[in-house]
Amino acid sequence: MTVGGPRRRAATLVVVLLAVLLAACTAPTAPAPAPPPPTAAPQPTQVVVAVDDLGAGFNPHLLAHQSPVTTALAGLVLPSVFRPDANGVLQLDRTVATSAQVTSQDPFTVTYELNLEASWTSNAPIAAEDFVYLWERMRDEPGVADAAGYRLITDVRSRAAGKAVDVVFSQRYTAWQTLFSNLLPAHLLKDAPGSWTGALANGLPASGGPFRVVSVDRARGEILLTRNDQYWDTPAVLDQLSLRRITGTALADGLTVGDVDIALQTPDDTVRTALSGVAPPPKLQTAPQPVVTELALRTDGGPLSDTRVRQALEGLIDREAVRAAVAPDALAADSYSLAPSQPGYASSAPTNRPDATTLLTSAGWSRDDDGRWQDDGEPVQLIIGAAAERPADVEVAENVAAQLDAAGIDTTVVAPAGAALFGQATVPPTPPSTSTTPPPTAGATATSTPSPEPTSAPTATVTPTTPPTAAPAAAVTVDLMVRPRTVGGDPATELASDYGCDDPVTPNGPPARPSVPTTCSSALQPLIDELLANTNPDAATDTRAAVEKLLWAQVPALPLFQPVSLLVSTASADVGTGVAPGPLTTGPLTGAQRWTQPQR
Repeated sequence: MTVGGPRRRAATLVVVLLAVLLAACTAPTAPAPAPPPPTAAPQPTQVVVAVDDLGAGFNPHLLAHQSPVTTALAGLVLPSVFRPDANGVLQLDRTVATSAQVTSQDPFTVTYELNLEASWTSNAPIAAEDFVYLWERMRDEPGVADAAGYRLITDVRSRAAGKAVDVVFSQRYTAWQTLFSNLLPAHLLKDAPGSWTGALANGLPASGGPFRVVSVDRARGEILLTRNDQYWDTPAVLDQLSLRRITGTALADGLTVGDVDIALQTPDDTVRTALSGVAPPPKLQTAPQPVVTELALRTDGGPLSDTRVRQALEGLIDREAVRAAVAPDALAADSYSLAPSQPGYASSAPTNRPDATTLLTSAGWSRDDDGRWQDDGEPVQLIIGAAAERPADVEVAENVAAQLDAAGIDTTVVAPAGAALFGQATVPPTPPSTSTTPPPTAGATATSTPSPEPTSAPTATVTPTTPPTAAPAAAVTVDLMVRPRTVGGDPATELASDYGCDDPVTPNGPPARPSVPTTCSSALQPLIDELLANTNPDAATDTRAAVEKLLWAQVPALPLFQPVSLLVSTASADVGTGVAPGPLTTGPLTGAQRWTQPQR
């Protein structure tokens, strides 16, 4: 027996027992905790408004850019000294100006004290230079809306580092509160080439309101506005406001699944048919637009310079038939000074239509062997113009052309760009386009990127030939023009802008004449001047009636209709937005900065 054996076995046993006890007393290692699930990024609050067209551009002062979308953007992005309340009464917007008042009668002077915090998103202050820029452009540029008040201004003076402005007029002007709405950022536009139209064709470069335009994607058909985080007053509730081009079945699908909250559409059978299948049925309201579509007639030359010829056309053109064919939901317009949707509107049109044949014969016209009218032995050829970007206007022109053709008068319809039509004396004889852009086929694809054109080469070998270069067609003068006449502001200013004499003296000479100029009548102008000055308020109604009577006698234009938009909203959108037609001049998106996102 080995002497050390039992001792070694005992020691080994002790070691083993100690190891077991130690292991029993040692707590097991806890597993590592699982990482928390990733937190989803909060989605921006948003309201989606479906529109049927983005419009030609976004300068609210240009006739060529008038559209419901331009009206909406101007109200949410651009600063205005006065804004209409729910009843359409102008109220001082203290986020822009802390005071605005007449400070002198001789010369008539209005003084504005601007909010010291008011600034553009470019960090430049909203200041006197913006007043000067708008005044000069409205005074000098052709094709603008409601310019008469600005053309009465003789000087705009800056004080207090641009935060106080004195505006001096050539005469008393009681409607001064209608001026300096939708100010534009002068520091960005005044030196930019083509700034008055070009820089605003695809957006607004800076904001002075609760929202800002961050993108205009014409290919996808979307305008995206976001909250202006630099806004100095109460911020907008929504993060985003999206205006998307969605129509037809895509509109119905979007309203059904909640991709669309509100729609602002041109009412027609296609829209109504699509909406009839939406469940639950959306709310439908009518929103009159702040324009009257009219047919302006050339008075300063050409076949229509004779008043009897213009009177004959009044008898030949069935205005109600034009409205029924083009815009059956629109409001028939029979006044030069007020729109059908405005309080106090009444038809001023003569009850008896003139005999066209007698009038044309007395003006020296005669019929040829085929019954076509001629003047001094030459066939009469009237040119009717409509802006290419305004399809309803083109349709009006074609309907008028068909009526005149049936009456024996030859016509040609041209459709140049609106900026050229409303601002130039002659225009290219561009025929109306028959091509249309198809609307999105589903709500989800309304903002999708269009598929690229195929790039593969054709399999057949083709030898290219160079066609002979044709000489450009000579520019033409338009005899009749379909145009939007802005309404909703001061009636006297609108009458003076549309039908008064327009020969201001400017540093660069008189402004370019539009293709169809305004009337300058020695009988009419004193009455318009009286209305502008409002020297006898008690007689204003009688004076305006006299103006209307003279205009129907001289026929510088024929009012046709006031377009309306169909305002569509879901039940949840009504709760979150309370959307309504709104004041005439600012439209259904008025107050969108207070909207909340509908429950989807």
